[in-house]
Amino acid sequence: MNIICSDLEGVFVPEIWINVARKTGIEELKLTTRDISDYDVLMKKRLKILDEHGLKINDITNVIETMDPLEGAVDFLDWLRLRSQIIVVSDTFTQFAGPLMKKLGRPTLFCHSLSIEDDGRVTGYNLRQPEGKKKTVLALQSLNYRVVAFGDSYNDIGMLKAADSAMLFRPPENVIEEFPEFPVTIDYESLKKLLEKELEV
Repeated sequence: MNIICSDLEGVFVPEIWINVARKTGIEELKLTTRDISDYDVLMKKRLKILDEHGLKINDITNVIETMDPLEGAVDFLDWLRLRSQIIVVSDTFTQFAGPLMKKLGRPTLFCHSLSIEDDGRVTGYNLRQPEGKKKTVLALQSLNYRVVAFGDSYNDIGMLKAADSAMLFRPPENVIEEFPEFPVTIDYESLKKLLEKELEV
């Protein structure tokens, strides 16, 4: 039995931190897992920037409320759910995800959480578990699922390597060059074609 595991940001919705960077004018917040492979380094950098600029959780969620799914994402998800179960496995946070997941029709989401003080300061982050994307795939395989996965960034590679079949979706050139073993898709139509073949297995 097949099941899909997918990334969220860059696949179904825009990158949240990039949108926050545009709104606040803080260029350093544009760095994502497409640029920095070590998630802990990236998050500590983000938390430091938030503290230095006095940004609180509401400053971020107000930006998220204005965001919409990527063009074609909702239709693609509807197409996919007619053919397979899907779990979105993301390095975003429960405090961020709500408005976007509602707009996507609330697919199942596995993600992390933030530590937030009473005054709204974001003081830390809490992983659901280390290597959560990879371990989700392994757990599903232990239940006799055949996992098909796709994502776009460094933090997806563990998931893609563990999956029975995997592909990249709109990845940056650096990720394509470092991981040539994965087929690359650049739009939902080409992704559908690869998935149709995999879901027939």
